[in-house]
Amino acid sequence: MGKLDGKSVIVTGASRGIGEEIAKIFASEGGKVACVARTLKEGDHVLEGSLQNTVNQVKAAGGEAMAITADISDYDQCVRAVEQARAAYGPIDVLVNNAALTYFIPIKDYPISKWHRSIGVNFHAPFYFSQLVLQDMLPRKAGSIVNISSGAAIGPGRGPYKGDFGRGGTLYGAEKAALERFTQGLASEVYADGISVTCVSPSQVVPTPGTVHHHLVTGMDDPRGEPPLLMARSALLLATEPLDKVTGRVTYSQEILQEFGWITNGKGTGIDRKGSGYSQV
Repeated sequence: MGKLDGKSVIVTGASRGIGEEIAKIFASEGGKVACVARTLKEGDHVLEGSLQNTVNQVKAAGGEAMAITADISDYDQCVRAVEQARAAYGPIDVLVNNAALTYFIPIKDYPISKWHRSIGVNFHAPFYFSQLVLQDMLPRKAGSIVNISSGAAIGPGRGPYKGDFGRGGTLYGAEKAALERFTQGLASEVYADGISVTCVSPSQVVPTPGTVHHHLVTGMDDPRGEPPLLMARSALLLATEPLDKVTGRVTYSQEILQEFGWITNGKGTGIDRKGSGYSQV
């Protein structure tokens, strides 16, 4: 039996990278996975990866998945996505808020349109989707919401500063820090209803088409990175462990996997160095 047999799952940002890997591993554990993203077909986006590719891989491995195209910065499209997933697979059991949009523009230069779009994808959408799936979870007193954060939520601390720390990531880091606070707040609100809400970041940068594009890694085989499978496994752990063992956790991939015995020796943030303030409480 799989850890998610018969469960209805939504994964946002499932066209590539971490989201693609989460969709595949959740389906391999018996989940019926609605894969949500903007990119339906290869070539629709400048980066490699598409919903069709993810769904085809899931089905080739014997799993169940469907593609739902949506711009999740738009509330009405989020509503439509959840309705499509619900119509196909029934009430939603698990939500993974993984989709992210990063521009790396300094605050002094940030275009207002991009500012609002970034917040729409990285912070408003997790709220939209969470509120929508709670319509299914609350009456049944069960469900799991897993939010995907980033090491960017760890700020640079107080000055003076040496070197170029900003790299234009101030907004993205602020959004992820807000997502971590949102996680613990929502977890406390729905705890009595039996719903788990958690948050996980990579312990090391994950080589993906996006991180390669932004020069955060030198390539998909950068030895400094961790494979996306570790993030996928950590999301699976958080989505399937009992409520009292995980809810409200703001953690890191290798930290949580090592703690629960899913890996032996972890490294990176959460193990070799502290994470954000919310990971400490």
